[in-house]
Amino acid sequence: MAIELSARRPDCDVLILGGGVNGTGLARDLAMRGVRVLLVERNDLAFGASGNSSGMIHGGPRYLTTHPEVTRSSCLDSGYIQHIAPHMIFRIPFLMPVYGRGAKARMWLDAYDAFFSVYDDFQPLKRGRRHTRLTADESELAVPGLNPEKLWGAVTFDEWGINGARLCNANALDARERGATVLVHTTAEKILVENGAVVGARVRDTLTGVAATYTARVVVNATGAWGPITAALAGLEGRVKVRPGKGIHLVLDRPVTDVGVMCNAIDGRQIFIEPWGNTCLIGTTDDDTYADLDNLPVTTDEVRYLLEGVETVLPRVREARIVGTTVAARPTLYAYGPTEDALSREHEIVDHTRDGAKGLYSLLGGKLASYRLFAEEAADVVARDLGVDARCGTHNTPLPGGDRVPDAARLAARFGITAYAAARLISRHGSRAEPMLGDGGKRGAVTVCTSEPVLACEVRYAVKVEGARTLHDVARRTNLAYGPCGGSECALAAAVIAGDELGWSASEVRAQAADLMRARRCSRLPAIGASQARAEGVVDAALRSLGRAVTA
Repeated sequence: MAIELSARRPDCDVLILGGGVNGTGLARDLAMRGVRVLLVERNDLAFGASGNSSGMIHGGPRYLTTHPEVTRSSCLDSGYIQHIAPHMIFRIPFLMPVYGRGAKARMWLDAYDAFFSVYDDFQPLKRGRRHTRLTADESELAVPGLNPEKLWGAVTFDEWGINGARLCNANALDARERGATVLVHTTAEKILVENGAVVGARVRDTLTGVAATYTARVVVNATGAWGPITAALAGLEGRVKVRPGKGIHLVLDRPVTDVGVMCNAIDGRQIFIEPWGNTCLIGTTDDDTYADLDNLPVTTDEVRYLLEGVETVLPRVREARIVGTTVAARPTLYAYGPTEDALSREHEIVDHTRDGAKGLYSLLGGKLASYRLFAEEAADVVARDLGVDARCGTHNTPLPGGDRVPDAARLAARFGITAYAAARLISRHGSRAEPMLGDGGKRGAVTVCTSEPVLACEVRYAVKVEGARTLHDVARRTNLAYGPCGGSECALAAAVIAGDELGWSASEVRAQAADLMRARRCSRLPAIGASQARAEGVVDAALRSLGRAVTA
């Protein structure tokens, strides 16, 4: 007679499904409380919305008039995230221009001025600067190239940027170092329930095909937009609802502006352009989607919608080249009827005891800016279930590398790299950049990807320490191939380094490089014009040399 799984000693206390910022944030929080954690991610960490968002830890001004307590908590959490990850954070000042003439334009400028005066009250929580009101001339000085036609004035406000993929990896790395197990490219095939209580899950490694069953006292569904699909693995079809909202961003080859600029699309929706590292992001759309969440399409119409909207305010955006697009589905809380813009960006913890699955929880909604708070609330619920009374410490304990921000010039001089390469390495790894370079020796300081740049030691670190299993994983952790070259100059070299760690054959090295280049090429296709289309022939030739057929 088979022994029930519930009679076995659990393999872990908590099994978390999903490696986005909510899942990795929860894993870290629970691991810090001494809970045995296993996190399983079907693709890679930050594969979905967390790694393809606008990359902002903002204060939630959109809630100011209706839910000011949400704005306060978002600003407070932004301050905590800045404290625990100072190396990842960068300031993004925004400008909101007002166009028009006469009383109507004056009214709009007064309204924005008053609105952000209230927002100023929350700025100290996130170390933000107070807003300023600018004349038309002052606005043009702040953002050179701003469309001067009918420009009445502007209001500035302050936000913060962050690399969402790095944030997920830092949380996962800290959880690992505190005893958690993190498995990527491992899909849950069934959530196991016995006698009305969850007992674990059956999973399968998608790269090797090896299956395994893990038992747990609690299972948490933190799969974001995939939440309803995951809940169905426990037989809970229709019990979990989200309303996935597709959002795309355009990635430009240069920082067209060093100040974020808000503008209106043709339908009146607010969109923006923001400086982001050595690129600019234009975003974002917000459309209901029923497409395959693992392979969301980006259309030429969506690209034109964003580009034309920004062009009305910043015409010189056309001088830049679009080197890629990002796309993901936001796990927005479900509501039938409201437009996408009107949907709540709040979060919710669903206890499935009432559905006959005690010990199973689903984390719904949420956003990058308040992930730590959501994780703390979820960890409090889970810890109470487990009888653990340890408190949250994620708000004052630095993430890996966040204890100190090294001096880039000094690091560059010591290891013979450019100051820019040192600064970018520090932005991803903080205090761990120095030992990473030291462990790599002279060959570790070799630049693999010049546009970011990415060093050889970082590629190796992504595999050895951060759990990358494919070249796509390495790219997500380092920004490899995300620049103008699209991988044509760096994919093969990086694949050789990663392959040395992972034991790839020569043919697998070539295949991994080709797969990354093809993915980057596909992300550009909806956004290229005639001149850029001709340049794509270079990428096609490189793909053929790697033995891969060229596909759209």
